[in-house]
This record gives sequence, structure tokens and C-alpha cells, in this order.
Amino acid sequence: MFFQQLINGITVGGSYALIALGYTMVYGILKIVNFAHGDVFMIGSFLGLFCMQVLGMPYMVAFPVAAIATAVMGIFIERVAYRPIRVADSLAVMISALGVSIFLENLAMVLWGTGTHAFSGLSGITITTYEFHKVILSNIQIGVIVLSILLMIGLYFIVNKTKIGVAMRATSHSIKSAKLMGINTDRIISFTFGIGSALACIAGMLVGIYYDAVYPLIGYSYGLKAFAAAVLGGIGSIPGAMLGGFVMGIVETLGASYISTGYRDAFAFAILIIVLIFRPAGILGKKEIDKV
Repeated sequence: MFFQQLINGITVGGSYALIALGYTMVYGILKIVNFAHGDVFMIGSFLGLFCMQVLGMPYMVAFPVAAIATAVMGIFIERVAYRPIRVADSLAVMISALGVSIFLENLAMVLWGTGTHAFSGLSGITITTYEFHKVILSNIQIGVIVLSILLMIGLYFIVNKTKIGVAMRATSHSIKSAKLMGINTDRIISFTFGIGSALACIAGMLVGIYYDAVYPLIGYSYGLKAFAAAVLGGIGSIPGAMLGGFVMGIVETLGASYISTGYRDAFAFAILIIVLIFRPAGILGKKEIDKV
């Protein structure tokens, strides 16, 4: 039973990690928390459902199409809701983010209703199960885990091995210094929002397919847990967001399995509190020294 629940936890944790990457990248560059990111995840899952259900796309095509559309939406949100108040007080940025979040939730309710929508039976999605020493693993779980890991590796490669990744790290270190070096920081920030939104969209589609359900308020719970995962791993750290997502998913699943499903969310946040007591910067976060 332990290994079965461990696999289930890794599957859920992969989705948390993909969403957490969007939080941690934006915070790493702008030092703001994009509270609308959970609802971007929700809109992305609905866009994927729309591509498969209405447009009849196979899921292999729907994934990149929905991810690109969500990335464009993320860039638009940054341009409209964040860029004009980037240098304003942090409270103004938070209010703007909450406004975007509420707008996206209501937009989803208007477009798709308030009910739950299923992914089952769409565009060739079938479930096949495999058994290894009494551990049951479905093809959906394998796809979620493998795709999550590949996307994380791809993002890590972009950030650390490409020119745009160097520009992202320079902008994260100091926007003013990056501008002096000739980096178009506005473009880098837009790219960061776009890639974070695309990853959230893919996570939304994976969650929708895995649980066979998506609804307008799903972004609240997943966004909150993904933000907690980013803080747990060390917000601003890409490897930390990955680790935090998997730890959050595993702890939540094991706690629900061995103790009580009613406290599933409590277990996830309890481990966050315990870790932050001993490591306030998170598992892989670096302690920042305030300069005077």
C-alpha cells in the first residue's frame, strides 16, 4: 500500500510542481506573488477541454495549442495588470492580482457554467492499467509523471543553458543592472509570465485528465497548494519549486491514506509550517541578508 500511495503522491506532486514553477519564476524576477496564477491554471485546463471537446483535436495536438493560447493570455495579463503598477506599492500589485483572479473565475463561469466537466471519452483518451508487484499504475499516471519531469528538465535547461535564460537570471538579480547591459527586461518579464502560464495550462490538462474533472473554482485549491509548494521548496528557486511540489503531493497523499482523507489539506500545510520553522527560506531557499 505504501508504494501505491507513493506513486499517487508523485503523480499529484508533479502537477503541483508545474504550477509552483510559475509562482517562483515571477517572484524570482519581480519579487511579487501572482495570486491569479491558480486561475490561469484553471483557464488552461478549460482551453484544453475546449480544444478536444469542441474543436475535436486529439490530446497530442490540444496540449501545445492550449499551452500557447494560455501563454498569450499570461503575457496579456502581465501587460495589462502588472506592468503599469510594477513600481507601485506591493499592496496595489496584490489587489490587481486578486482582481485578475476574480475576473478569470467569473469568466470561466460565464463561458462554461458552474458545473463540473469531464475529460473522459475525449479524443482518444483511454485508461490502461499495469500491475507491478501489487502496485497498480495507469497510463495516465505514467504520462503525468513523465511529462512533468520532462517539462521541468526542459525549463531548467532553458534557464541555465540558453541566452534568454541568462537574461532571465540577470533580470532576477537586478532589473536596473540588466537594463544597463542592454537586456530588454520587459520582454524577459513577459516571457517569464508566458512560460509559467503554459506550464500551468499543461498541469491543468493533466489534472483534468487524471481526475476526469475540471470546474471554475479548481484554481483556488490547486493554486494555494502550489504556492505553498513554492514556499516550501524556497520561493524564487526553480529546483526548490520542483522539490516542494513533489514533497507536498507525497505528504498529502500518504497522510490521507494512513490517517484520514478529511485532513488531506491539513497534512500538506502542516509539513510547510514544520519546515519553515527550521528553514524560513524553504528547503532549497537561500537566506537573504538585508543591507542598510
